[in-house]
Amino acid sequence: MNTLAHDGPGPWILFFPLIWAAVVVGVVAVLRRTGIWRPRRAPWQGSRPPIAESSPLAVLGRRFAAGEIDEEEYWRRLSVLDEQFGRATKDGAA
Repeated sequence: MNTLAHDGPGPWILFFPLIWAAVVVGVVAVLRRTGIWRPRRAPWQGSRPPIAESSPLAVLGRRFAAGEIDEEEYWRRLSVLDEQFGRATKDGAA
């Protein structure tokens, strides 16, 4: 009589790790999607949110990069924007 106990588990036993991996990936995906769990930001990303494409800071940066304004003009306008919009400094103070 051939029973499972004598023949061993067979090749289907290889599917168990794949099933567990799918369960773990599914749980992580659901937690990230619902906002319960978010991975930490990388250290090089900093704590400041990204600047929108049409924000005054982005426009100023593009004009400086394109050579439309010089460095002195860039820093002068940046200080005005910092005062006007209250951009946070490195230590978190407004």
